[in-house]
Amino acid sequence: MITLKINSKQIECQEGITANELASELQVKGKKLLAVKVNNELVSLRGRIEINAKVEGVYDDSIDGANIYRRTLCFMLAAAAHKLFPETRLIIGHSLGTGYYYTFDNNGVSKAEITALKNELDSLISKNLPIENKVISYEEACSLFEEAGLIKTRQQLEYKCPPKVLLNVLDDYSDLYTGPCAESTGFINLFELRPYDDGFLLRFPAEKKPDSIPEFTDNPKIFEIFKRYKDWGKKVGVSTAADLNNLILKRKINDFIDITETFQAQNYARVAQQIYERGNVKVVLIAGPSSSGKTTSAKKIALHLQALGYNPKVISLDSYYVGREHNPKDENGNYDYECLEALDVELLNQNLNDLFNGKEIQVPSYNFDLGERYYTGETMVLLENDILIMEGIHGLNDKLTPKVESKYKFKIYLSALTQLNLNDHYRVATSDNRLIRRIVRDSRFRGKPAAATIGMWESVQKGEKLHIFPFQNNADAVLNTALDYEIPVLKVYAEPLLKAVKPTEPEYSEACRLLRFLDNFDLVPETYIPKQSIVREFIGGSSFHY
Repeated sequence: MITLKINSKQIECQEGITANELASELQVKGKKLLAVKVNNELVSLRGRIEINAKVEGVYDDSIDGANIYRRTLCFMLAAAAHKLFPETRLIIGHSLGTGYYYTFDNNGVSKAEITALKNELDSLISKNLPIENKVISYEEACSLFEEAGLIKTRQQLEYKCPPKVLLNVLDDYSDLYTGPCAESTGFINLFELRPYDDGFLLRFPAEKKPDSIPEFTDNPKIFEIFKRYKDWGKKVGVSTAADLNNLILKRKINDFIDITETFQAQNYARVAQQIYERGNVKVVLIAGPSSSGKTTSAKKIALHLQALGYNPKVISLDSYYVGREHNPKDENGNYDYECLEALDVELLNQNLNDLFNGKEIQVPSYNFDLGERYYTGETMVLLENDILIMEGIHGLNDKLTPKVESKYKFKIYLSALTQLNLNDHYRVATSDNRLIRRIVRDSRFRGKPAAATIGMWESVQKGEKLHIFPFQNNADAVLNTALDYEIPVLKVYAEPLLKAVKPTEPEYSEACRLLRFLDNFDLVPETYIPKQSIVREFIGGSSFHY
């Protein structure tokens, strides 16, 4: 017998009881139970519990529940495509709002094919077929993926070679297990297939809003960058984890690092040229979500502008906090330093216009310990070839600089948008890339354990959704700061930090998920990384001063 703690109640059960058998103890009115956490480990409803444990329900209105819903829907789409178009590869791409972009390997998807996929998904849902797990041998897995035409999944088994391979199974279709799915196809009741560009969007409910598909909002600038990088990945022959691991194995990763850094430098130079050609730009505003590389990007843009004859100067938005006495608080009573009202917008605009009119200003500073502004006597004036660079989360929001003429502003949005996939059906999420960057940086420079970084990530993302993402399309230029070789570098630092997250901590399930993700990549030592690479902002050793 084992003892399980459920909702502060202890019950005695037979060892090996399935999570599904506990459903009656975990059901919450108005919510759909999708999985459970067993000692903070995410387990499907078909999973068995072998030890004494605390068991918690995972519901459709939670972040974990949303991830399970999406993973299940994507798996069902792959099964549907395999049944309808067995000779065609379905390839997942970038996220776009609450949806994922898909194409076929022949680069075109007709409306008739999209309709057929929708009908097949509807059929799977109505049949409520079970989604099961199965363990097979390495040799069987290689044969299975070859026969199914899952080329990239099969290639990955050349570099990740476990004796046993865990699968998700739906009817006669199998694919690699990357995390728990819903118990059966009937749990998926909402989705939309929408034609987009050369492919289509698979759309799903937003996190914490499981009962509807949100209105579609296009992000053409982000999609354009994604497509450019995806095309570049095809040209250089690196579009999946297997491709990258092949370069590492064959000792060709150094060449790829150089190519990747050169390509990124060309994009920075292109944006600097846009600024130069505008002619009347006086301030460059740089914004992006957490760990998108804003600090290094500001320095790289400054270098490229210097090469064009400018003399860049930096104004820190942190210096314009209103002070603790006037700072707004969030719903929990904590100071909200991310809202626009935390900044003295009036003073900032006055200082900027004074500078643009040739006047000298007193440059403010901010004491974070005391929570108040002060002045050191530092002054600033803009000469003929001077240009300001400001980076911060509100850079794209015109409410930050309402009194500055538009012709003087050039706005840059940063996104760590990797074009890599794990294989045809599993993408590398931009948010995962940024979270791993932040885990490494927080540990190396702030002494923060991985659990602490994971624990505050939801709050960080909430701020991004409020203050950054709604203004993406206001940007004059978009820069992708992801480097396709960086995950194998970050893995060196992130893996031991994630392994130190304990099962007694609520962040354990997320740490396990990230470890499974990192397991797809071989290692690259930091000695290979250029001193001015954005990766250095997170691992250290940069030639830039931060």
